[in-house]
Amino acid sequence: MKKVILFDVDGTLVKAGGCGLKALNRAILSMSGVDDICSQFELQGSTDRDNFNNAFKAAFGRKPSKKEFTKLKEKYLEVLPEEVDKAVEDGRYENIKGVENFLKYLSNCSDVFLALATGNFEEGAHLKLVPSGISHYFSIGGFGGDYERREDMLMSAVKNVEKFIGEKIQPPQVYVIGDTEKDVQAAKAHGYHSGIVMDGFGHPERLRSNAPEIIVDNFSDILPWLMWLGLKKDPKGVSRGSYICPDTPIEHAYYGMTGVGSFLSKKDFNEMEKMIKKAKHRKP
Repeated sequence: MKKVILFDVDGTLVKAGGCGLKALNRAILSMSGVDDICSQFELQGSTDRDNFNNAFKAAFGRKPSKKEFTKLKEKYLEVLPEEVDKAVEDGRYENIKGVENFLKYLSNCSDVFLALATGNFEEGAHLKLVPSGISHYFSIGGFGGDYERREDMLMSAVKNVEKFIGEKIQPPQVYVIGDTEKDVQAAKAHGYHSGIVMDGFGHPERLRSNAPEIIVDNFSDILPWLMWLGLKKDPKGVSRGSYICPDTPIEHAYYGMTGVGSFLSKKDFNEMEKMIKKAKHRKP
C-alpha cells in the first residue's frame, strides 16, 4: 500500500523571495493602475484562484469575469519568470534546509509516491521550482489555479495520483506537508495526515492551535519525518500518533495543549517553554 506524500511549494519546498506576490502586483498594476495591491490582504496559505479574485476585487471593487481572470493570469505568468530570476540574483531565493536529501531518500522508497499540493497555478508552481533543482521529483499534483478552497485542491491532487498509479487511495495513506494552518485544516477535512515545516510562512500560535501531527523546523534532520511517515522506527519506541513517556515536561505540556504526541524541533521547544513560563506568571 503506497504512502502518498503531498508537498506545498512556498515555505515548504522553497522560499521564492516573494516572486509570486511581486508578479501579481505587477499584473494588477498593468490592468488597473493600482500599485502594491497585495498589501491589502493576506496571501499565505490561500490558493492562487482565491488570491487573484481578492486582488482584482481590491483593485476594481468587484470579482473578475472569466475573461478578466484569464487575462490577469496571463499577465502574471508573463512576468513571474523575471521575478523568479530577480529573487535568485538578489539572494532571496532558497531551498528549505535539507529538502534535497529528504526528497532523494523518499524517491528511493518503492512504497512512496511524491506529488505537489500547492495553491499555485500549475505553471506558476513549476516556474518557482526551476532554480531549486528538485522539480524533477514532481510529475503531477493538485493546484490552486482551479480551486478557491484548499480542501478541493488537495482532493484533486489525490485523484490525480489515483489516475496515475491506477490504485484507489484511502485517507490514511495520504500525508500532507505544508507550512501554514490552512494546510493542516485542509488535510484534516479529508482525514489526511498533516505535517508542518516551521521555517516557512506560518504563524507559530496558529499552527499549534490547529494541532498538526508533527512540527519540525525544516528537513535538516529527516529522522522525525521518516518516523512520522512510518518509514523508520522511533529509537525510543514511540509510534506515530501515540504518546508514551514524554522525555520532558515541555513535551508533556504540548500533548496537553494539542492532544497529540509530536516531535518538537528545538525552536518549537523553546517557544513552548516561553508560553508555559508566561502562563505560570499570569495573574489569575
